[in-house]
Amino acid sequence: MMKVNRTDKRPMWQQLLDQAIDHITRGIWKPGDFLTPSRELAQQLGVSRSTVQIVYEELHSRGYTVTSRRGGTRINDWNQFTGQQKEGAVPPVQPPLPVLSPSVDLSQHWFRSKDNPETVIDFSPYQPYLDMQFQKAWRKSYLNASAELDLSTWSYSDAYGFEPLRKQIQRHLSLERGIHVETNQILLTSGAQHSIDLIAQALLTKGDTVSVEDPGFPIAWMTMKYRQMKIAPIPIDEHGLVVEKVPSEAKLIFVTPSHQCAVGVILSEPRRQQLLHKAAQQRAWIVEDDYDSEFRYRGDPVPSLFSQIPQNCLYLMSFSKLTAPGIRISAVIGPEEAIAQLARVQAFTYRHLPVMEQVTLAHFIEHGYFMRHMRRARNIYRRRHEIIQKAIVTSGLGDKFTLRGIETGLHVLLEADESFDEDTMTLRALQDGVRVHQLHSYCLESKRKGWVLGFAKVDEALIGEGIYRLAETVL
Repeated sequence: MMKVNRTDKRPMWQQLLDQAIDHITRGIWKPGDFLTPSRELAQQLGVSRSTVQIVYEELHSRGYTVTSRRGGTRINDWNQFTGQQKEGAVPPVQPPLPVLSPSVDLSQHWFRSKDNPETVIDFSPYQPYLDMQFQKAWRKSYLNASAELDLSTWSYSDAYGFEPLRKQIQRHLSLERGIHVETNQILLTSGAQHSIDLIAQALLTKGDTVSVEDPGFPIAWMTMKYRQMKIAPIPIDEHGLVVEKVPSEAKLIFVTPSHQCAVGVILSEPRRQQLLHKAAQQRAWIVEDDYDSEFRYRGDPVPSLFSQIPQNCLYLMSFSKLTAPGIRISAVIGPEEAIAQLARVQAFTYRHLPVMEQVTLAHFIEHGYFMRHMRRARNIYRRRHEIIQKAIVTSGLGDKFTLRGIETGLHVLLEADESFDEDTMTLRALQDGVRVHQLHSYCLESKRKGWVLGFAKVDEALIGEGIYRLAETVL
């Protein structure tokens, strides 16, 4: 028998519905039983007939009851649909993911470095400098751009990305990197990993050979391996990628020529020409991640590969370090036909990026906030770059390690010999409140060891302290 609790804050129909469902699922009301006529039940419970009718309609709409041709409403055959009890149900089998390196978990650990409360000084190579000036400028762009939005902007948009933002990127590339393209050669994505994944889906076939730097950008080879490509790791020396090691069957060569992702060297001019010739000869794609090119401390930025061989090159740029990782906007620049292919895959798999981040970034660039932030950040990075170099020398770390990657970028490399116990020393450093990133986590086959030290987000007063703590750990 159902009851109505007048002190219950829930509506009476909801109370009755919950009780009815409970009676059905527990078997108190059995399959085939007729429901009490609504008028009769209403009188029994002291509620209006419309309340009972709402309950009966809801039971019917959810499939708990069926209506007979001869009239009346009966309980559905509930047991035939439930089968095995829920407690004994076996979940679906999960297929194994493609075999990936333990660096997958490690990479997530890097990006969540702020979650480690024991870390006092974090030399993360992935975190840019951010301050309240940036936040205020971004908020101003957000509010102004929102006020100027046309209603049509909120509809499904172009898979290439928000055109006003692509125009701002087009202008920036022309002025800052000497890359002159049309807007239909620019595709917006939500980060470098998204860009690489799109390239794998749109321009490669399962089983194709992809050459990557070793040590190199882990996300590049992780993504390609996940898409079931054959990975050919290519060693890095003091001149950059050893191009002669790239196999002839390679369909794509991923490279960070402006500031090698891990080691920090700049791809030498002879190697650049060798790479361009090889890509053209075997009709392979060069994916140029223009890693840290905007942050060069000696001379002008190195010219891009794309500006020399645009028909064979896909140029990746990201605003994660130029502005903030949370914005999640990047771009792929390439030949019109290749970008159109990427856009078709994007339209099917992702559709398009969220509109407000694109609209805000377009306003942020157009009204000069972006370049003002960049100038301020460059000055800060230059000072921190000098501080970390001096600290490494004066602390004695320069005697035990080889310092590399000092001309460009937001990190330096302290390279050790192969006998260096990376795991133990990294753990000791962490116990002393200093977080560093191991070189071997960037490696596929390479046995190189050392520490990759980012300095962009470390307060200047803490850089020296962190380096001296490291020296005490290993010396």
